[in-house]
Amino acid sequence: MSEEEQGNDVNQDDIDSMFGDDDKGGDDQQTGGMNLDEIQEDEALQAQNKGNDYEPGEPMAGDVTAIYEIPVQISAVLGRSTMQVSQLLKLGRGAVVELDRKVGEAIDIYVNNRLVARGEVVVVEDKLGVTMTEIVKSDRT
Repeated sequence: MSEEEQGNDVNQDDIDSMFGDDDKGGDDQQTGGMNLDEIQEDEALQAQNKGNDYEPGEPMAGDVTAIYEIPVQISAVLGRSTMQVSQLLKLGRGAVVELDRKVGEAIDIYVNNRLVARGEVVVVEDKLGVTMTEIVKSDRT
């Protein structure tokens, strides 16, 4: 081998020093530069926090709070109807437009034009509101 090729050879000592493993087979609990006690403590902490759920209204993570101020449009659709323009022009005050839903049937709730839930109309003080009765699963993968 030439001197240049020998200069590029990497031996086990070089690899060990790159990973912080300066211990040459001693009996202490060092592996890859990390103390096994630290690994066990870390695993115990993860197991302890594994079942923790967040309380309602509590942020899931510090960086999630940035999305809380993003406005979204919520629409509650009572029903739909189709008619010709001539019929639309004949509508006046007091006209009744028949919708495709029956009384008591669930209404659709959209967030940013995406169906997310179904619910029922309720009265809250002197205003209308919606109670969500079913969450609709998204088709996106």
